[in-house]
Amino acid sequence: MRRGLTWFNATSVALGFAFLYLPILLLVVYSFNESKLVTVWTGFSFRWYGALLNDKAMLDAAWVTLRVAFLSATIATVLGTLGALALVRFGRFLGRTVFSGMIYAPLVMPDVITGLSLLLLFVSLDLDRGFWTLILAHVTLTMCFVAVVVQSRLVTFDRSLEEAALDLGATPTKTFFVITLPLIMPGVVAGWMLAFTLSLDDLVIASFTTGPGATTLPMKIFSQVKFGVTPEVNAISTILILVVATGVIVASLITKRREVERQKAERLALQG
Repeated sequence: MRRGLTWFNATSVALGFAFLYLPILLLVVYSFNESKLVTVWTGFSFRWYGALLNDKAMLDAAWVTLRVAFLSATIATVLGTLGALALVRFGRFLGRTVFSGMIYAPLVMPDVITGLSLLLLFVSLDLDRGFWTLILAHVTLTMCFVAVVVQSRLVTFDRSLEEAALDLGATPTKTFFVITLPLIMPGVVAGWMLAFTLSLDDLVIASFTTGPGATTLPMKIFSQVKFGVTPEVNAISTILILVVATGVIVASLITKRREVERQKAERLALQG
């Protein structure tokens, strides 16, 4: 019974990973296809990477997407971290229920509703839709995810370390930047990465809130799908996969290194 259960679990995991990552692997492989047909392999070639370098529209869309993702994720991380601190540290305060509801609403709100609401807001404020309205929209979308991640980190945080720093004469501001922030940094980094990924992936909200000169890569690819996908799309997608994977690996290594240093510091403190 146990062997059968183990075999079943291993098979389920293998099928799950194949379902998730096999399409991505095929996309990467066919980005080196010489043929114009996406699903017909005729030989290995860097032809479509060379064509991508000459496609200014595609490169501009990719550059806009990366800039929007970086800026919106950074702003959302700051605001989401502050929101998580308010919910965890300030206890009960007037308007807490409304505040928490406003933070968590985008988690359950359909993207179409969020995009339409933001569009009506920008129109009522007479804001020209473009790069900055797109950033505001993505901050609204991703801030709640950052708040949830950081809040889960703060709930398990040992506040005695902060109390010790305050007893030794540190100001609350210095305590936050020297003690609290480094300890919750893995959650902050995870929130930033999640916000960055969600911004890269967004299509619906961007369609409502963007304007001329701020076409994102998902919008560009979606518009080309109507006329047929070329291996050039596979090439730009492969490059983005490489960028995201590199960022994840680097962030994981940095987080692991800081965790090891923190554990060493705690052991030294206990020995001292």
